[in-house]
Amino acid sequence: MKIKFVSGLEHQQDAVEAIVDIFKGQEVCTSNFTVFSPEYINKQYRTAENNLGFANKLQINEAQIIDNAQKIQLRNGLRPSLSNEIDINNLDFSIEMETGTGKTYVYLKTIMEMQRQYGFKKFIIVVPSIPIKEGVFKSLQMTVDHFNEHYPEAVYNEKSFFVYDSSDLSSVRDFAINDSLQIMVINIQAFAKDIDETAAKTNRILLDYNDKLGYKPISLLQNTRPFVIVDEPQSTMSSPLQKKSIKNLNPLAIFRYSATHTEKINLMYKLDAVDAYNKQLVKQIEVASVMVDGAASSGAYIKLVSLQNRNGISAKVEIDVKGRDGKAKREIKEIKQNTDLLQITKLPQYADYFLKDIYIDQEYIEFTNGTEISLGHSIGAVDDLMIKRFQIRKTIEEHLDKEVRLNPKGIKVLSLFFIDSVKHYRVYDEEGNQQNGDYATIFEEEYKKLIKSRKYQSIFNEIKDLDSEVSQIHNGYFSIDKQSKASNKKEKFEYFKDTSGSVKADEDTYNLIMKDKEKLLSFDSKLRFIFSHSALKEGWDNPNVFQICTLKEAGQSDNKRRQEIGRGLRLAVNQDGERVYGFEVNTLTVMASVSYEQFVEELQKNIEDETGIKFGILQTHSFSNVVISMNGNEPEYLGHHKSEEVFNHLLLKGYINTKGKIQDLLKEDIKQGAVDLGQDFEKHVEEQIIKEITRTAGRLDVKNNATKEIVKVNKQVFLSEEFKNLWDKIKFKTTYSVDFKSETLIKECIKNISNRLVVNGGKLSYNKTKLDITEGGVTFNDPKTNYDVVKQEVAALPDIIGYLQNETRLTRKSIVEILRGCDNLNFFKINPQKYIEGCIDIINEQMRLHIVDGIVYKKIGDNEFYNQELFENEELTGYLKSNMIESSKSPFEFTIYDSNIEKELSKEFEKNNNVKVYAKLPDWFKIETPLGNYNPDWAVLFEVDGKEQLYFVVESKGTLGYDFLRPAEQGKIDCGKKHFEELSKATKSNIKLELVSNGEDFVDLALSKL
Repeated sequence: MKIKFVSGLEHQQDAVEAIVDIFKGQEVCTSNFTVFSPEYINKQYRTAENNLGFANKLQINEAQIIDNAQKIQLRNGLRPSLSNEIDINNLDFSIEMETGTGKTYVYLKTIMEMQRQYGFKKFIIVVPSIPIKEGVFKSLQMTVDHFNEHYPEAVYNEKSFFVYDSSDLSSVRDFAINDSLQIMVINIQAFAKDIDETAAKTNRILLDYNDKLGYKPISLLQNTRPFVIVDEPQSTMSSPLQKKSIKNLNPLAIFRYSATHTEKINLMYKLDAVDAYNKQLVKQIEVASVMVDGAASSGAYIKLVSLQNRNGISAKVEIDVKGRDGKAKREIKEIKQNTDLLQITKLPQYADYFLKDIYIDQEYIEFTNGTEISLGHSIGAVDDLMIKRFQIRKTIEEHLDKEVRLNPKGIKVLSLFFIDSVKHYRVYDEEGNQQNGDYATIFEEEYKKLIKSRKYQSIFNEIKDLDSEVSQIHNGYFSIDKQSKASNKKEKFEYFKDTSGSVKADEDTYNLIMKDKEKLLSFDSKLRFIFSHSALKEGWDNPNVFQICTLKEAGQSDNKRRQEIGRGLRLAVNQDGERVYGFEVNTLTVMASVSYEQFVEELQKNIEDETGIKFGILQTHSFSNVVISMNGNEPEYLGHHKSEEVFNHLLLKGYINTKGKIQDLLKEDIKQGAVDLGQDFEKHVEEQIIKEITRTAGRLDVKNNATKEIVKVNKQVFLSEEFKNLWDKIKFKTTYSVDFKSETLIKECIKNISNRLVVNGGKLSYNKTKLDITEGGVTFNDPKTNYDVVKQEVAALPDIIGYLQNETRLTRKSIVEILRGCDNLNFFKINPQKYIEGCIDIINEQMRLHIVDGIVYKKIGDNEFYNQELFENEELTGYLKSNMIESSKSPFEFTIYDSNIEKELSKEFEKNNNVKVYAKLPDWFKIETPLGNYNPDWAVLFEVDGKEQLYFVVESKGTLGYDFLRPAEQGKIDCGKKHFEELSKATKSNIKLELVSNGEDFVDLALSKL
């Protein structure tokens, strides 16, 4: 099977023309030079061998190149280069193309067009690493037939290109003397070494005179005036020596190609991550994360997060800490030598953990009980291998789901597992006999289970020998070494080994990966699941990778999300070698080792850091390529000057800040269709500008600060006699006393714990969400979630009786009686902490409810009350369009509401003439209850016929009413009623607390009191 290339893709053709058109006006020509030095000719005493070399020659002048370049940049919506930024003696241009959109094909096709249109024939491609070198060479081999079809006039074959090798300098001479198209591929690391003037003589291979060539090799290359194509310049030209090495080639021009330029010199074309994603030129990204929640800790949980030695040696650890509610919450705490974790956590399982020492260099901490924890590792946590099993299972499941859909379309699905250590995939005994590592074993076990599912029968009915089949569908791509057998030292066996990705052994692995690239795409190969070393990531770019699962060692972290997804972004190909387009086929599922929210946050940061994209940012040239008219077939553009005028107006209006960041005011006007551009444009021009602004703005969901209001006191109501009368009825404070029977409490605790408390070992949640990448940023859709249960033995059980006694203040005897009566005590062994916390909640709840039944409130006295003047000290703010309503009857000019029910009630109070004054009770108005402080919603004065006045404190709840409230809420309301009953007696008024669900409900209730 061979991948087929399409010649006319618009985005690739635009990128090709962005370089080729720089030289418009250039005629086809070449120049010649002698390939033997005068010294060599004199030494040989004959000139017959004085072969000619062929070089590129530039005829057009600098002014023409500048004019051509500026027109191209304007066409592509980029800032035009200044005339002093383009130097004919140092021509340097950049192309930005997102990973997976055909960057290599584009610069190879650019070479072919430069040869066809202008006769340029000498090109050098400089790459930063071995895997990219192998990838480029593979692309050259794969495109020979394709380019011969489209460029029949070119003499182009397997001899037209080669990889630079210092041991074969004859190829350098051939490059110089050949009058047909010549392409040399250079790995900058090897090349820079051979051209280093400071190196030993044996390493100055290109700089020194060579008898066989009759010339200095570097001079042969310089005389050809090559066009130098720099692949990934941020890596290829990252050191002064590398930059000097490229300049030493005497290039006619340098063309830089990358998705992540750190230096954009004369940018001619841009297809960034946002453009590629929106045009569906790469796969859609789907992030899946496996998270653990509420899992049982086996004894004390401690994870070493970081170590530092800035202001004294200290460590940060993640531990369980008991909160005020008695529940353990996972927090990060800084600790130093001699720290007692029991004092920090207040949890008994940490009684034995006293920090003995912190070892900065060796990166671990030690406790007095002998426990040692390395950086990134933990004790008492969920078994890491169990999480890895779940990740592997879900990756297989995602793979099989796609096979059901895509196999009938002739598309083979591949999955990549990246691991940090070979031992997890393959292990060897002393004789070289190989066995599966733990990840490979887990893979085979989970695969065998999943393929028995009915939904996969369409692809697995024909399997007869399952064990044989499963061994053929996965394999490892790792670097190989040899080792002597224990029984016979002379006999050696090959084994997979861990490498860095840049050693000599890795070159063979990259070769194999590239060699098998097309083979893996065919259904003829049974291999579908690939395990490879994470250090070899850069070598993988197979288009049919649909799942990537990175199985990190415990304690390892990696936030290079763009690198993680980059291995699977290319569009898939079918069995005919043809690209298949559309997100409905092309979706890459990334199995993340962090939450999907963190993954998205890190991906956006990676994109901003690596590509220079600033999400939500407009630039002075953002509107340059807006088409204002057509001159024949040539479009006329708005241009940089006018674009800058629009930008400056947006800045003046406060639509953007000085950095171009879009502000909420502009988002609000986009929603309202009221954007002010500062000048009149024709409708089609205005629409293009607004479209660009809208794309860059991203999501328009904002709480607009422009409508934010400070709410002032309404003096007319605040100082009125009616409000004073209302406040005098409700302002007094009370105290309470209680009485209850312990026998009844114990029975209720037993009943509720047995009936209500259900505990599991924790849950594994599998969240999957699709990403959107726009100019406004990286966002995600609502995730879909699946759950599984954590199944793990708990080795150490805490002292449940002592724990409950401390948190509930019940006697030890009562606690024992409650636990003995419970019929679900087995849950304590499954998840001790969750069972204890559940018991605390229920026991405390029952205590409070029993207290409420016997509670008695008493007014403290005439001097203990909430002062009316406190209203004047409170500053309220709200949003006119979302949570406040104008008021003429309350002590504030606006009433701020928290729900639709409160909004409707405030409207009813405003329009109802029987309501004389009302107040949304502030947060500081609290009634003490055994269940916690209670803050009722409203105080209302209701008057009938100007005579009878009724005083209400109103609680507004949902439409379901009192019976559907939580017991604690019911209890608070019941306490509130008893508080106001006491005030009613003490003030000789009819003040009463009532529960209502809408305005009509309140009116009916008030009238019923008459």
